[in-house]
Amino acid sequence: MLDPTSVLFITLDSCRFDSFEAARTPNFDALGTVYKAKAPGNFTFASHSAMFVGFTPGIPGRNEPWVNPKFGKIFKIVGGGYPSKGTEFMTLKGRNVVHGLRAQGYTTIGTGSAGWFDDSTPTAQSLVQDFEHYWFAGNCWSLEKQLEFVNGHLNALDGQRAFVFMNIGETHVPYWHEGADWDREWNPCRPFGPDTNDADECRRRQVACLEWVDQTLSPLLQRFEHANTLVCADHGDAWGEDGVWEHGIHHDTVMDVPLVFRLQHAPVTMASATDRVRGLARKIKNKLT
Repeated sequence: MLDPTSVLFITLDSCRFDSFEAARTPNFDALGTVYKAKAPGNFTFASHSAMFVGFTPGIPGRNEPWVNPKFGKIFKIVGGGYPSKGTEFMTLKGRNVVHGLRAQGYTTIGTGSAGWFDDSTPTAQSLVQDFEHYWFAGNCWSLEKQLEFVNGHLNALDGQRAFVFMNIGETHVPYWHEGADWDREWNPCRPFGPDTNDADECRRRQVACLEWVDQTLSPLLQRFEHANTLVCADHGDAWGEDGVWEHGIHHDTVMDVPLVFRLQHAPVTMASATDRVRGLARKIKNKLT
């Protein structure tokens, strides 16, 4: 049984919002409202770097915490000059979310699939170095092995707090999953529009991969049913719109991503409890004036 303040954070690499909208994903849908949010970056490293310091995808201008991180973050890194607003789900101190949660006694477990998460490279260190347990899958089609890694460490926790992060690659080009009936070697989405690109095939594949991911993740999502879960994409892909393909560019199809969460039990620390009281006091004061 997991501690209810445990957190599962899943990023569906390169998943477009319209793919998420079109797919049959009952397990993701059960988490709550699916929002069409703006990604904080247009490629994997940039987006995860932002999310790991609290800038998860959000809807600009919407005065609602967690849906708009500018209004109230899910993970708030507090420090000199950056106090809590009282609208956050949890407040942390540290160089990033992983570091901050580990300082609060969480066992931090992470696994990445995209190349930016390759822990053998210096570039990846800012993303992966603070995980207590980390495994790089080495490709974008190893979700089942990633789950084996995660579940193995969760089974050893004996009810302790856990933060689990999973970067899932099946929704990344070439859009393939174990057992898929199409050729993994043919990538239908390459930059600069080669003759082999095919938007309809991209759509068919990414939707099929997302549905497979939803089904494959079902036991893990159920394991966190009474804890906290956040699912989003780090960015999307362009499929020929305005003549552009893939990601790493600022285009609506790249920046529009799904966001869905079920956040129920934040850890109550001295800092977060104080900030929540201050936030409540401000709201009461505003109503009286």
